[in-house]
Amino acid sequence: MATVELRFSALPEHVRTARLVAAAVARRAGVDEAVLDEVRLAVGEACTRAVGLHQNGGITAPVKVSLIEEEKQFSIEVGDEAPHLPFVAGSPGAGGDEVEAEEDEMGLAVISGLVDDVEVTAGEDGGLIRMTWPTTPPVVPLA
Repeated sequence: MATVELRFSALPEHVRTARLVAAAVARRAGVDEAVLDEVRLAVGEACTRAVGLHQNGGITAPVKVSLIEEEKQFSIEVGDEAPHLPFVAGSPGAGGDEVEAEEDEMGLAVISGLVDDVEVTAGEDGGLIRMTWPTTPPVVPLA
């Protein structure tokens, strides 16, 4: 199992770099060329979401991206360190939180539309989006 790890400051300008690296590693891992645009878009959405959560929460820790090449599949994990507490409408301080919760749901819906195999976990210590695509082994020409 080969893994590439990226960590970047929670700044929007670093999302493009994460997308480019993810697409390059996915191509090398054997993800179908026709799916690479979806990989780029899904990683961009997940990283943008993580950057927004860090910026809104004043979190200085880096956003973490792991690109995991396994047998017959390629996975990307995007992690944040923002506390994900349940949103309760009408709770104190819920004014801007409701808008943020809707934007968060929209971002997750976009990712779910792009990736067939996606898992989202979240808790008080942060969240993780794991996206997985099938790979095909490279064709080795017979000598």
